[in-house]
Amino acid sequence: MSNRTTVTEFLLLGFSDVSELQILHFVVFLVIYLVALVGNLFIFMAIAFDHHLHTPVYFFLMNLSIIDLGSICVTVPKSMANSLMNTKSISYAGCVAQVFFLFFLLVADFSLLTIMAYDRYVAICQPLHYDTMMNSKACVQMAASAWISGILNSVLHTGNTFALTFCGGNMVDQFFCEIPQLLKLSCSDSYLSEVGVLAFIACLLLGCFVFIIVSYVQIFKSVLRIPSEQGRHKAFSTCLPHLTMVSLVVCTGAIAYLKPTSSSPSALDLVVPILYSVLPQIMNPIVYSLRNKEMKAALRRLTGCR
Repeated sequence: MSNRTTVTEFLLLGFSDVSELQILHFVVFLVIYLVALVGNLFIFMAIAFDHHLHTPVYFFLMNLSIIDLGSICVTVPKSMANSLMNTKSISYAGCVAQVFFLFFLLVADFSLLTIMAYDRYVAICQPLHYDTMMNSKACVQMAASAWISGILNSVLHTGNTFALTFCGGNMVDQFFCEIPQLLKLSCSDSYLSEVGVLAFIACLLLGCFVFIIVSYVQIFKSVLRIPSEQGRHKAFSTCLPHLTMVSLVVCTGAIAYLKPTSSSPSALDLVVPILYSVLPQIMNPIVYSLRNKEMKAALRRLTGCR
């Protein structure tokens, strides 16, 4: 009888078996990878080396850039290498590592987005208490809680997933090791425990999302009371991109992890993981830096451009 010890590698789903399309896939992912890598690295360096940006909001943004740097390196390089070498394999240990680090970074990312929403709420709705509530110690504790929550969730999910018995083959219908696709390969009822854990975590993330929405409702109420049109525009331009990114991560992640898995992969099954695991890493530098005057000024000082 087959069991999980016989699985020494998994086969990842390729975007195409046509060599020309594999090269196109490699080039597209290479561009995405370099843009995300350079964009987030510049954000990290600009905040770390510019004392003008040593404030709570930029401290959290620096943490977000570190998370984005890590998460883009978990899935994209392996997918590019497989396309270039015309192979689909990933080792058992490599698959475990992908699941652990991706889940760790995604949960830490969303936790940090929740904290950033709270930071904006305090800054706009309770400005007189901002320095007290968002002091250095509080910021470090909040950031640490985001990283720790990611690690704890990842250990739980990775342990649950790879404790399963795999006897449904080793073909993962995704371009990286994704938990819902791995659960399809399980042949025991024990996978229901992981489904239950996923549902529980989904409820927690939904609670965070509701907290973010409530925070922004209060923020928008306060913004609308600002007499200056320029002040309202600045507040909206800061908050709306953040809310857009949060909504993108939540909606696509919910679709990927909560929708019933199908026996054969569809185009939606391939597109949705890209939206939650790749796109935010490209968009975050654009959303939080190119539209931010202080960040653009810091980047000019960093690069020596006038």
